[in-house]
Amino acid sequence: MSSEQEVLVEVRGRVGHLTLNRPRAINALGHPMVQCLDETLTAWEEDDRIDTVVIDGAGERGLCAGGDVRLIRDSALGDGSGAAAFWRDEYLLNARIARYPKPYVALMDGVVMGGGVGVSAHGSVRVVTERSKIGMPETTIGFTPDVGGTFLLSRAPGELGTHLALTAGSVGAGDAIRLGLADHYVPSERLPGLTEALFSDPSADKVTAVVERFAEPAPEAPLSAERDWIDACYSARTAEEIVARLRDRGTSEAEKAAETVLSKSPTSVKVTLEALRRARGLPDLPSVLEQEYRVSCAFLAEPDLAEGIRAQVVDKDRDPRWDPPTLAGVTDVERFFAPAPTGPLGPAG
Repeated sequence: MSSEQEVLVEVRGRVGHLTLNRPRAINALGHPMVQCLDETLTAWEEDDRIDTVVIDGAGERGLCAGGDVRLIRDSALGDGSGAAAFWRDEYLLNARIARYPKPYVALMDGVVMGGGVGVSAHGSVRVVTERSKIGMPETTIGFTPDVGGTFLLSRAPGELGTHLALTAGSVGAGDAIRLGLADHYVPSERLPGLTEALFSDPSADKVTAVVERFAEPAPEAPLSAERDWIDACYSARTAEEIVARLRDRGTSEAEKAAETVLSKSPTSVKVTLEALRRARGLPDLPSVLEQEYRVSCAFLAEPDLAEGIRAQVVDKDRDPRWDPPTLAGVTDVERFFAPAPTGPLGPAG
């Protein structure tokens, strides 16, 4: 299937409409799709006939389940160059979306994971529904949040982002808005009407008003309601101390979180914690994406990335054999933040 078929590109009036079109894979992103999105957005940025961009996903399951991790695994088992090239272009796309000069409306209906967050949560108008399930599941596959995920999660209230990142958890519409991952709640049954209204009146100064006509008050945010124990536990200095605090908390929710963290790749957990802490001190998304690119490339040399994808996606036995198998065995995370061998990410064109 060509990238033109995997990304449907349509101009309706003064709206550029992008639809990720791999519904059987919940619209997982491959490299050609990223290139198509970037090339199209570049052209529309300079096109005075386009006022607004809308992005959504084909099918009923979600906007995007993330990057095509089978391809990442194949690259990791080889020389890693394919994955590094994919990430470079993907992160440059994320940066372009964040600075896009025209309204970029992301319809974050259904599953929005990993790379799906990258093509939506950096947009200027982000819409969630009662079906939205948003998260960064990378520690489950021996990887780390990327596509600007550490930027977004490090800026969430308190330690909610740290909890989500280390447990690879997901949130619904209410928490997505509270955490800064989305802006508006629109029931899914109203999305067709919303898109038609945007196509009818796409002028840049009216987009938010159009969305608000279809929006409702955000639903409850159950994760945010747990912030007291989350902040107390995840503010610990090290991953080991976080787990100890969770176990000492004496609640079923905290105990479950401790067991979840311990089930993830120990290397991923420790590197992710450090990446989040460093991201808090970085000034903007491009600088965080630069850090993520270094970390992502470093993971290509780690056994946990290929093993995690094998266990979750290839063999689906859900029984990864992490190396090292414990948090105590991970003694060097500094090397993940060294300059990437393929050079700096650099600015987008």
